[in-house]
Amino acid sequence: MALQEIKQISIRQYLADLGIYPAKDSSRYGMYNSPFREDHNASMKVDYPKNLWIDYGANEGGTLIDLLMRMEHCSLHEAITRLEQKYSHADIGTYQSNNIHTDNFSFHRDKPDMDPKSQEPTITILNVQPISNHALIDYLNERRISIDIARIHCREVHYSVNDKPYYAVGFQNDKDGYEFRSKYFKGCTSKDITSVKRNKDHCLLFEGFMDYLSFLTIKKLQNSPVDVIVLNSLTNLSKVKNTLASCTSVWTFLDNDQAGRKAVQELKSTCKNVNDQSILYSRHKDLNEYLCNKQQIKQPQKLNRPGLKR
Repeated sequence: MALQEIKQISIRQYLADLGIYPAKDSSRYGMYNSPFREDHNASMKVDYPKNLWIDYGANEGGTLIDLLMRMEHCSLHEAITRLEQKYSHADIGTYQSNNIHTDNFSFHRDKPDMDPKSQEPTITILNVQPISNHALIDYLNERRISIDIARIHCREVHYSVNDKPYYAVGFQNDKDGYEFRSKYFKGCTSKDITSVKRNKDHCLLFEGFMDYLSFLTIKKLQNSPVDVIVLNSLTNLSKVKNTLASCTSVWTFLDNDQAGRKAVQELKSTCKNVNDQSILYSRHKDLNEYLCNKQQIKQPQKLNRPGLKR
């Protein structure tokens, strides 16, 4: 099945095949409860003519391939393979969305007949500078992230995708690539962890860098006093298991979802002392949502355990 055919599979039909239907529906779009996080407000919009989705609560969106990657925590190649296997014997015409136009929305805008293993976007870094763009500052303010802290750990990155210019908050990983975040997009140049070495026996583990910045904002710290690993994706967990197993203690700040809980259980089977900190924000999907819902931030007492004091 050609990649272009896969992209034309209706997101609406795909979700219906999983028993997921819109809470509010119209001829042009549907509002869904997000299928990859706790969402009681039906904040994920699926545009039927464009065959695109955007989750306003998570600030993510894209094509069906992007949605499957997010729901299944899988790679681009794995998502394409799963969709190809699922629909290869079906009448693809019955699953296609009409009037599809996916330009300017997703990084996965590739030629239709390329090998799926090579389906990586052409991203060119144009400029890296301190964060000064008002739109990015507004975005960080919306996420309740300290601008001063963000400027220490992140950069304003201007880049192009297939010769089209973009900019975003960039967080560098250990491969010298960048995780990108803006109000309307979440992506990366390469998928790898970000590690911060303090030569300590304790390590803080975060799923994404927004949670790391949220922790520093809550604690009013410019830097962590102990080692830090930001996974940037749960698919990178296997890369750090040996490192974490050698730590005296590991403090996890993962998402409050099935994948996050499963990751914590995996770590508990290999690490000496795993402290699951998600209990501190148990009513929220992640640490950043906890921060965003606090009008006046109070430091949780459990964050002040030995090794984490200022």
